[in-house]
Amino acid sequence: MSKKRILLLGLVIGFLACGQSSNGNNQDRDQDKEKVEDRAKVLIQTELGDIIIELFNETPLHRDNFLKLAEEGFYDGTLFHRVIRDFMIQGGDPDSKDAQPGVQLGTGGPGYTIAAEFVEGKYHQKGALAAARQGDNINPEKESSGSQFYIVQGRVFSHEELDLLEQRTGRPMSAEQRRIYTTTGGTPHLDGAYTVFGRVVEGLEVLDKIAAAETDRANRPIEDISMQMRILR
Repeated sequence: MSKKRILLLGLVIGFLACGQSSNGNNQDRDQDKEKVEDRAKVLIQTELGDIIIELFNETPLHRDNFLKLAEEGFYDGTLFHRVIRDFMIQGGDPDSKDAQPGVQLGTGGPGYTIAAEFVEGKYHQKGALAAARQGDNINPEKESSGSQFYIVQGRVFSHEELDLLEQRTGRPMSAEQRRIYTTTGGTPHLDGAYTVFGRVVEGLEVLDKIAAAETDRANRPIEDISMQMRILR
C-alpha cells in the first residue's frame, strides 16, 4: 500500500469549505488567562528568523508529545516542507532531513498518531499551531500525525464571506469567531477538523516571511527552510 501524504483537508477547494460553531464563556476565558504563565514555550529557529510558540495545557496529549520530540531533537534539521501563502506553513516530517531538492515530502512521522483534542475556543486564527493529519476517508477519528504540524497564516475574512461559509456548512459561528476572522484572520474552515494545540507569541513576521517563500508545484520551498527547536520553559 502506498504511503498517504499528511495533508490539510479543504486545501484544494479553498477556504470556503467548512466551519464549526464554538461558543466560549467568560469563565473559560478567565481560566485560560490564569494558565498562560504556566504554558510551556518552544523556540523554533530558522534561516528567516525565530518563532516562539506556547503550548496549550488544554491539549495535554499534543503538548507533551511535541515537547518530547523537541527535547529529543526530532525536529532539528527538518524542513518546512509545505508552504502555501495566505494559508499555512507545514513541517515535522523526519524524511525532510537532508532531502534532495525536488523530492516530494509529507509522508513521514514517528510511527504513531495522537487522538484528536478539539477544545472549545481554540480557533485557527493567524499564528495558531495545529496538528496535520491524514484525510477523513482513511482517518474518520481525525487522529493527528505524531509529528507533523502547521502554523496558520490565513487571511482576513469579511462578514459576508463568513455568512456564506455558515450557509454552506449549516454551522453558525460565535461572535468571538467572527471577531477573530474579521480582524486577526486565519483559516475558519479548519475549525473542529484539526487539533489546535498552541499559538505563536513572537515571530509572526517570520511566519509571513516563510509563507512568502517561492515554492515548487508540490508547495515545497525552492530554497530549503530548516528548523532547530529548543524548549524555553
